This record gives sequence, structure tokens and C-alpha cells, in this order.
Amino acid sequence: MMSGNYTTIDNQNVSGSVPAVSDPPGQVSVKFNDSTLQTFPPSGTQGKISGASGPPRDADDTFSKPVSGSSEAQQSSGWFKAFTVAAYQPYFDVDTSDVLERIKDSLLPFGGSFNEKTASNPDLYGPFWICTTLIFVAASIGTFVTYLAHKLQHKEWNYDINLVTWSAGVFYGYVLVVPLCLYIILKYFSAPSGLVQLFCLYGYSLFIFIPAMCLSVVPMEIFRWVITGVAGVMSALFVSLNLRNHIVAAGERWFLIVAGIFLLQLALSVVLKVYLFNVNV
Repeated sequence: MMSGNYTTIDNQNVSGSVPAVSDPPGQVSVKFNDSTLQTFPPSGTQGKISGASGPPRDADDTFSKPVSGSSEAQQSSGWFKAFTVAAYQPYFDVDTSDVLERIKDSLLPFGGSFNEKTASNPDLYGPFWICTTLIFVAASIGTFVTYLAHKLQHKEWNYDINLVTWSAGVFYGYVLVVPLCLYIILKYFSAPSGLVQLFCLYGYSLFIFIPAMCLSVVPMEIFRWVITGVAGVMSALFVSLNLRNHIVAAGERWFLIVAGIFLLQLALSVVLKVYLFNVNV
């Protein structure tokens, strides 16, 4: 029916689409050609817009970078990452129970499972504090014993600062240089091991020398040699047995490498006996 200038359509006659309505007299209808219509966004690539919903490439490059001053950490690339604190943060992510468990494993050298337990989470926290404790224990015990010796003999006593610097150079240097050299050797024989894991292994291997150094105050030379020998053998066994299964992959020369590791750890104990455990009262 007609009401003014509008036309109503019976809903019951509509099936899927609206039928064309004839133009009433006096009205002109405007028809749009379908070819002139355009869907948005375009499916084809035009300019910098690619795809139906992809942003421009320059926008990708711009907004993918962290904003200056934002909470997102700035990630360095290449060798510059080694000079950032964030690069070493995962290696200090351990709690007290982890450190105590690894110290206990270092006192049981025949287990040989230290590398497997620390393969997914080697730490540098324990090795750092073990070496630092050794330095202060060596300096404090040596200083205290020499102080008592001078007082008992009524002689003038002077503190020797070289004991601290010498022990710091020995412990820190050993834990850094020896694992690095071993890492290069293993890489040459196509049996590479993780560098941080080697630092972790050698750092915990020195813990046995802390109680040995405390027992060195006993004024008996034979007892000191026994203590030093036991500590050196346990430390050497701990390192060599944990690396043996891994070094076997190096080929027929694996025995020479393991023997060299064992003897080098024994040599460290002899050096400690001569220069640190040799306290005269």
C-alpha cells in the first residue's frame, strides 16, 4: 500500500532479498554500479599495506623496539650482552637449598651426578662465595696464628696484606682460567661442555678446602699433610668423575684429559699446603 511517498512491503512476501520496487511517478532513483564499489581493507597489496589486517612494515619496525624509559628491558645483541647485568642474572637465580645440595654433592665425589643435576641450572653464586670465603678464611687464619706466635714469643707483629692478595689471585684465577682452558680443549676434541657449567663445577670443588684450611691450625706437620692430601684427592675425584662420562666422547685420548684434570687439582692442593696451610706456631 502507498502512504504518502513511501512504500511498505509485506514481510511475508520477502524471501532472502528485497524485490525491486517500481519508482512512483515524480521520483527519480539513483543506481550505483557494483564495479565502482570497493571493499575495505583491500585484499591485494597496495603501498605499504599488505594483507587484510597487517600493519605497515615501518610500523612493525618502529613499535617492535622497546620505548625509552619503559619497563621493558633493553636487550643488547652480540658481544655487548656480556657487559650487561641481565646476562648474568639467570646464573644467580638459586636459593639456599640449591646451594646446600650442591655443596653436599661436592663432599661426595663418587656420586658423579653433579653435572646432570646442574645441567639445566648452573649457577655462579655458589662458586663466587666459596672462593670469597676461602680468601677470607686463609687470610684470617694465617693472620691469627702468626699473631699468636709473635705474642707468645714477645715479638713485634705486623699484618701482611700480601696474604689476602695472593690467596685472591690463586682462588679466583684458578676458577676462571682452568675451566676456560678446559673448555677450549674439549671444544678442540669435539666434546664441548658448557663454560658456565665448568665454572660451577670447579667452584664447588673448592669447598672441601674450607674445613681443611680451618684444621690446618693444628701445629702438626704430618696432620696438615694428611688433611691437605685428603682434601686434594676428594676435590680431584669430584671434578674428574663428573667430567669423565662427558670427556669419553672426545675419543681415545679421554683418559689423558681426565688424568690431567685429576693431577692439576692435586697440584692445587700442594700449592695451598706450601703457601697457606704451612702456618708455624
